[in-house]
Amino acid sequence: MKGFFTQNVTSLPACRKEKKRKSPDRKKTVLKYVRTTPAANAPVKGSARSAGFDLKSIDDCIIPARDRNIVNTGLKIQVFNSTITPFVMVELQSRSGLAINNFIDVGAGVVDEDYRGIVQIVLFNHSENDFIIKRGDRIAQLICEKIFYPEVQEVQSICDTERGEGSFGSTGI
Repeated sequence: MKGFFTQNVTSLPACRKEKKRKSPDRKKTVLKYVRTTPAANAPVKGSARSAGFDLKSIDDCIIPARDRNIVNTGLKIQVFNSTITPFVMVELQSRSGLAINNFIDVGAGVVDEDYRGIVQIVLFNHSENDFIIKRGDRIAQLICEKIFYPEVQEVQSICDTERGEGSFGSTGI
């Protein structure tokens, strides 16, 4: 019996166990950190393939309803990669559970590669209720990204594209 679900089954590749990929940059990249207080926690990944490292609060604090607060991690960081340094930056992102369940979002999320101060997280509370953070709570994730520094050049015009000057929502919802 040939039906919708049996057509072209032979043309689909079999699922194979994913091979461990070697990345020259991954082996050489190191996220160095200093605990500025014994209460500070090391950045930790939730799983081997997680994009970000979880960061934890060193203090009990409150993010007031419809407001923001700065939460201290107690960490100083440096991302080092022998092949691409100084072209690595850190981005601080919201944790999905905090965002979806508690309306907590990260603001001001770029840590420049030459910053050596304590990493602090700006947290916005978009809910109608105060949000309580306890010491040791995971508050954000730290993501390392390659960047480049282009030259800045003023020109008389830039090339046109199919999208053109279409702004917010111009490609659909």
